[in-house]
Amino acid sequence: MSQQTLIIDCHGHYTTAPKALETWRSRQVAALNDPANRPRVAELVISDDELRESIETNQLRLMRERGSDLTIFSPRASFMAHHIGDFEVSSTWAAICNELCYRVSQLFPDHFIPAAMLPQSPGVDPATCIPELERCVRDYGNVGINLNPDPSGGHWTSPPLSDRAWYPIYEKMVEHNIPAMIHVSTSCNSCFHTTGAHYLNADTTAFMQCLTSDLFKDFPTLKFIIPHGGGAVPYHWGRFRGLAQELKKPLLKDHLLNNIFFDTCVYHQPGIDLLTKVIPVDNILFASEMIGAVRGIDPETGHYFDDTKRYIEASTIVVGDDRHKIYEGNARRVFPRLDAALKARGR
Repeated sequence: MSQQTLIIDCHGHYTTAPKALETWRSRQVAALNDPANRPRVAELVISDDELRESIETNQLRLMRERGSDLTIFSPRASFMAHHIGDFEVSSTWAAICNELCYRVSQLFPDHFIPAAMLPQSPGVDPATCIPELERCVRDYGNVGINLNPDPSGGHWTSPPLSDRAWYPIYEKMVEHNIPAMIHVSTSCNSCFHTTGAHYLNADTTAFMQCLTSDLFKDFPTLKFIIPHGGGAVPYHWGRFRGLAQELKKPLLKDHLLNNIFFDTCVYHQPGIDLLTKVIPVDNILFASEMIGAVRGIDPETGHYFDDTKRYIEASTIVVGDDRHKIYEGNARRVFPRLDAALKARGR
C-alpha cells in the first residue's frame, strides 16, 4: 500500500452537534400539532466556534488518533426520524441538519466533505425530496445522500427500493453522479432496537429487495452503499446466492456487485475477516461510523470497538494494494464527486 494512501471514512454522522440543535428539535416536535408555535429556523443560533469545538474535541481528535484523513459526513442517522411530523417538518429539519454538515466541511475542508439526509416522510412521494437533494449538491458540494428505505421507523410502509416510486430519486442520483447510503433512522417499533436490530434488518432487507428485482437493468450506473458491513448479507452469502439461483437471477457478481457496495462498520476482527473473505475487495469501502452506536472499549482487546482501521491493519486477508482499494480507491470510484473534489485540491 502506498504511503500516500488517503484513509477515507465513507460513513460519518454529526452525532456531536451542539446541544442547541437537539433543543430546537425538541421544540419543533413538541409543537407538531400547533404549527403556529413551531420554532423558527432563525431561532437556532450555533456559532462557528461551537461547531469547531464539537468537532475538534470529538470526531477530528479521534480521526487523528486513529489515523484517518477524511470523513464523508452526514447528519446523525437516528436524528433523521422521518416518522415524526409531516413533510414540512422533515423538510425544515433536513435543511437545518444538512447546512450544519456543510458548515463543518467548510471549517475543516481537509477532513470532512458532506453527504445529505433527505426530507422523507411516510406516505409522501419520494420525488418531494428532489429540491433538497439538488440544493445540497449544487450549493454545498455534497458527494452523496442517505436514503431511508423505511421512513415509517420500523413499520415498513414504503414500497421496496425496486418500486418505481423511488425512480425520481434514482434519476437524480444518476444525473448528479452521486451514490446513496441505504440508512434507516430511529425505530419507533418496540420489536426492533434501533441500532442493534432495525439498522441491520434494513441493511439485509435492502439487499434482498435489490436481489429480487431488476432495478439495475433500469439504472446500470446507480450505486448503493449498504452500511454496517451489509447486515446479515456476508454471513449468509450462500443463502443469497442460492435464492438468486432459485429466482432465475444472474450470478450475484453480475446481478448486484456492479452497483452495491459494503462498508467496514463491523466491530470485531472475525467480522471484518468474514466480510473481506466473502465480499470482493472492489465492493468494500472503509468506514467506522464513529462516534456512533458502539462507543465503548472492547474488554477483549483494550481498544474501541469502532476503531475499524485496526481490524484492516491486522487482517491477513486484506494486504498490499487491496488495502489501498478499501481505504481510498473504492471510495473515489463509488463517490465520483468526492474524487473530483480531491483532485481539485491536488489530493
